[in-house]
This record gives sequence, C-alpha cells and structure tokens, in this order.
Amino acid sequence: MPPTLDLSGATHTKVVFSPPRINLRRAASYNHDRGPLSSTSSRFHFNHLVFSPPPSPGLPSLSPPVKKPSRRVLGTIRPLRVVRYAIRLLSIVVVFYISLGVLTWLFGEPAPAPTRPSPHANAPPPEPAKFPDSVTEKVETVEVEMVSQDGPPDFPTPMVVRDHRGRAKWTVSIPSGAVFPLSVAQYKDMCARCRQVAERTRTLKSQGHGLNQVSLGFGSNLADDFVDVQEAEMAGYLGKDSMSPARGSAADKPVCKTSLTFVLESTDAGMGKTLMMLWMAYGLAEKEGRAFFIDDTRWAYGKYSSIFQPPPQPKCSPPPNHERLPCPRHARHLVASAATATDELFEGLTKSAAEPSTESHDRAIRKAQFALARRGYEALARVNEEDSHYVDARARELMAKRIVPKSRGQRNGLAVGVHVRRGDVHPLEYQYRRSYVPLNVYGDAAREVIEARFRKVGPLGGEDKVAREQSIVVLASDDPTVYDSAELAGASRAQERIKLASKQTIQKMNPDRSVLHKFVDETFGWEGGFFAAMFWNLGRSTAHAGSGPDGGGGGGSGSSATSAETLRLRSLVGRAYMMDLTVLAEVSDVMVCTVSAAGCRLLAVMMGWESAVEEGNWVNIDGGYEWMGIEGW
Repeated sequence: MPPTLDLSGATHTKVVFSPPRINLRRAASYNHDRGPLSSTSSRFHFNHLVFSPPPSPGLPSLSPPVKKPSRRVLGTIRPLRVVRYAIRLLSIVVVFYISLGVLTWLFGEPAPAPTRPSPHANAPPPEPAKFPDSVTEKVETVEVEMVSQDGPPDFPTPMVVRDHRGRAKWTVSIPSGAVFPLSVAQYKDMCARCRQVAERTRTLKSQGHGLNQVSLGFGSNLADDFVDVQEAEMAGYLGKDSMSPARGSAADKPVCKTSLTFVLESTDAGMGKTLMMLWMAYGLAEKEGRAFFIDDTRWAYGKYSSIFQPPPQPKCSPPPNHERLPCPRHARHLVASAATATDELFEGLTKSAAEPSTESHDRAIRKAQFALARRGYEALARVNEEDSHYVDARARELMAKRIVPKSRGQRNGLAVGVHVRRGDVHPLEYQYRRSYVPLNVYGDAAREVIEARFRKVGPLGGEDKVAREQSIVVLASDDPTVYDSAELAGASRAQERIKLASKQTIQKMNPDRSVLHKFVDETFGWEGGFFAAMFWNLGRSTAHAGSGPDGGGGGGSGSSATSAETLRLRSLVGRAYMMDLTVLAEVSDVMVCTVSAAGCRLLAVMMGWESAVEEGNWVNIDGGYEWMGIEGW
C-alpha cells in the first residue's frame, strides 16, 4: 500500500510507514542517493531523511569488496624468513658432519701415506699406520726431519705420528738413556724443530683425503695435535720398550703431575739475565700450579747452594728425564733455560697480561713480568747463610750513618744507591752506545735526588740541612776504579767482603820482582769492568785461555775441562755480585742505575713495583726508558 501523508492541522505531525519490503538491494539513502529531481515522481519518498541500518551481516554483498593496494614492495626481504632458512641450512650441515664423524669412527681406516726411502739404510720398513714418511723441510735455515721407521730415533727430536684413525699428530722423543740435561744447543734446536713439526702436522691434516681426515672442528688446534710422552708411550708411538719404569712407590714421594725444571746452564757469562729468567720461571710455575726444580749440573758459577740457600722443595718427586720437554708450551713436564725461555716459556704471557685495563698494552705486559719476577725473588733470592749474616750486619752499619740524633732533628738522612755497570754492557742511549754513561751523570743524579727530597721549606724558612748532610750514597760497580773516582767521592761501598781487585792492587800484594820466586802468569785485573772473556778464563793459564765457555772448547761450562779451582773463583764472583745487589736493595731509599744492565732491572724487582715504579724511587739515567724484563734482552 502506498504511503499517505497526513497534513491535517493536528498538533503533532506523524509520519506513518508501512512495513518495509524485503529487498536485497541497498537502500538508496544508504548509498547517498538523493532520488530524482522531480518531486512528483513515483519513486520519490522521504526515506532518505532517515538513515536506514545496513543489511544483515549474514547476507552476502552483491558488489565485490574494494581491494586495498598491497604494501609489499618488490624485492623486500623478510628477516624472519631468512632466519628460518639459515636455521634449516645449519641443521642440515650439523647433521651431515655428525653423520660423517660416526661413519669415520665405525668404518674409517688409516690412509696410507706415500712411500719414500728412509734416511737410515739398515732400518726396517716403515709402518704407515703409526709413523709418517721421511720428510725434510728447510725453513729459515732450520732443517726439520721427521723419521719414518718402526721405532723412535736414537736422538732427541720431535716427530710426527698417526693415531688409530689415521690423523696426523706429533710428539717429542728423547731416548730414556740420554744424559740430562741436554746441551743448550740441543734444547734450542728442538724448540725450533717443534714449531716446524707442528706446522707440518697441520699441513698433513689439511692435505688428507677420505673420511678419516674429516675434522669436526674449524681448523687444527696445536694443543689437540700434540701427544705428551706418557700418552705416546701408552699408544705405542715411541716403541714397545719405551715405557717408563715404575713412577714412584709407596715409600717415596709420588711423581709430580706437572712440573717445570729450569736449567741454569747458559752461554752468557753474566749472572743477571739468568737470574731474571729463573725468577720469572718460578713465578710462572707457581701461577700454573707446576712443581719447580732447579738443575745446576753445568752452571758456570758452580753449585746453586754455594751462592743461594736451597730453593723450596715440592711435595712430589721429579718426573723421568725423558719426559721433561723444552717444547711445546703446554707439555706436562717442561724444561727451560735462559736460551729457550724467551722463545717458548713466555710465549703466552703477552696474551694473558694484555687484559682490558686503563693501562697501556706494553705497561700491562711489563707489570705482569714484574709480578712473576718479584714472586721468584721472594722465594729464591736468599744468599747463603754465611753471606746472609754479613749482609745483615753491613746493612745495619750503613743505615746507622744516615740516622740523625733526636737533639738535632726529627728527620733522618736519605740513602741513595748507585749501581754502575761497565765491562761488556753498553748503554742504550744513542750518544753513549759505544762507550759508557759518564760517572758525573751518576753523581749529579744522586745529588739531585737528595736536593729534591729536602727542598721543602721548614716552618722557620730554612732547609733541613742536618738531614741533607746526613744523607749517604751507597755504591756498587763491576769496575774497581769507579770506587776511587772523584765524581763519586765519599760514596760507601755496598759490601767489602769480596772485592773485584784491579791490577794495581794485585801487584801490591805480589812479592818483590828482584827476589827469586815461583813463576806465575801475567797479572790481570778487572779494570774496565766485567768481561765475559775474563770470566771464562778464571783459573786458567794463558796457554789454555779462550774467549768462549770453557775456553772456547765448545762444551758446557760444567764439563771436565772446568777445574774445581775455576768453579770456586767463579762462585766468588757470583757471591760478590749478589751481595752488592742485596745490600743496595735493603739500604737504598732511591736507586740510580742504567736500565741496559740486568743488575739494574733486578734491583727494581727487589725494591718492588710500588716503590720502584709507582713512587719513582727507581731512577734510570740511560735514556727515557722504563723498566723492561724480557724486551731488554
């Protein structure tokens, strides 16, 4: 029924609607359709004045929805999808390598190495399952020979072996009957060979083929490639008869699990470098939990106990001699000397010392070396009992000279130690590198230290002259003529128990030449300082003199050519050296010396890091260098 419009004059206008028709098409008013312009049209109505609700949500729309433009840009990479693909690929690779490892363990056979004639003519045929081919390489004039035979060689050498899976490894073979310790030249040569054999082992592993050469790791590790002597003996790499005898018993102390043995033999006549390396080696052994042993079999200064008190004894016994290896660094039982310590013993020191800190890299390394040397000094640098009593009495005597009576002041004088090293050690400073630092430089430095210490103005406006005048200078030198110099006049000797005499002093003690007496060799003194040639020829006649160890005979300093009298004289020189350093370290408030001398660096260690370095009581007059340990050698 068509709608009707009531225009009566009633108060309220009513609009009457009939029930709407069921229509699936949207109302025109919803689509904002205003209808025809003519008001008389049959389609004209007022439905557009009322907003009709949208159709039921259950009814589908007749017009398709408008598609929104896609926000995805061509070429855009989704990070999550990339991560998923990477995880899948990595999982496949891991499963592949694990499968190869399992197959290698179950079915892998050692890969035979190509044959090559052995350098030993009468040697039996090689066993490719254990020992590699005979290979000779020459790298930096160092020949590395890896022997292939049915047993270990009869000389000390590193060698390449193969395990039951055919993987190349290396070990060090020292015959069980070899004399311990080996010579300095042998240890040094073995260290060079170890580096080359380790490199050769990595090359063999990288050149291998087949499943038995597949490694689950990323690269070869030197610690994994090396087989220690005990493991090599148990695996049969060193022959069937190479097993060590019983390692200790119930009555004896057990054999140390790890150890470090320091051999005092050195081609250097001076004692300072050897002592520095000895102290650092002890500190490093203590840091790593190794038992520490000292070997003085061929020390040029005789027995260690003739100069120092015995070192602390570990609670275990030393290992068999053929298990003490000079290389690699991570061997169970290490042996080191002044000739090999700088190459192998401290190769990892720079990495461990260079931890993130506010200090510079070089200073951190020097501080770590200083700490190791200081720990060794505290444990080992005690002179023998006879010299210890004298050192204590001498130190008290010198310290009493600088004490100011209470009636004259409350401040004592200053003790300045001066160490003058000449002989065969020359300064690092460019202008003095061919000569020596002049003695007036030592004297001026000592006086400047005293003046600077007492330059403060007192409450009455005057300097503390009493304490300044009571200050002393304590002098130690390897040149006897330094004590009589005008530049250091008034200085007190560090010790007077053992002196290095000059030629003039020796001649005064000889009888008159006009009187017949037994012939003696021409007199030699220590004018100019300590020289290696003079040291090696102590106690020798001029007919057998030489410039090297044992007169240039090529043997060790403790060979049969060295007599007991020669060792006694050398021991006296060593005792005088240590007493000089000990008195200077105990008495001196400030130390003046040249860093080019090993004794000067030892004095800094004996003073301590805080006093010597941080407080500036260790004064170097040889250029602008700081304390140096290994770098100075």
